[in-house]
Amino acid sequence: MTKTTSTTPLISAHNLTCIREERVLFDELSFNINSGDIVQIEGPNGAGKTSLLRILAGLSRPYAGDVKYLNDNITHSRDEFNEALLYIGHLAGVKSELTAEENLNFNLRISGYDNHNTSDILAKVNLSGFEEALAGHLSAGQHRRTALARMWHTNCKIWILDEPFTAIDKKGVEELEKLFLTHVSNGGCVIMTTHQDMSLITEPRLRKIKLDYRFI
Repeated sequence: MTKTTSTTPLISAHNLTCIREERVLFDELSFNINSGDIVQIEGPNGAGKTSLLRILAGLSRPYAGDVKYLNDNITHSRDEFNEALLYIGHLAGVKSELTAEENLNFNLRISGYDNHNTSDILAKVNLSGFEEALAGHLSAGQHRRTALARMWHTNCKIWILDEPFTAIDKKGVEELEKLFLTHVSNGGCVIMTTHQDMSLITEPRLRKIKLDYRFI
């Protein structure tokens, strides 16, 4: 698949420093993420991978440094950045009292998308037959797939995903990898953490940002 690249970054991080509970997780971290990029944040547990994702998504503030969303050399507002962002955290964020289809409908509606083809979307994440099942009765893997279904129906360019492959089987991981490759070939980017090996997305196609576990 042809890689789409841009010399103008979708995300530009400058001298990021993150401190949690008197511990420096990372400091003076700078990088650009362009359209066409798939970026894996690497590091041991406690190195600050989730903290970095949350800073990039605008959910947390760095101790120092800044993050900018750029397009055509124009720095955009936070609202415009949010419209371009799809963030899925480590927790699935699925409401147990709603069905799989109701959860997807809810997420699509709050993002401003129509929801007429939710059954088709759920089929893409291997949830056919579970549309009317309460999420509270679904497995951890089915929770994760319910959350990830949003990726098949979004115009967001920037995907920030914390452990998207958690509780997903090998076939499901490959389907997600194919989706990531399609997304970046259309001008988007994917920034993620994962402890799982990938078969379709490997170096040098995969960029990595490595964090070290350190104390002050």
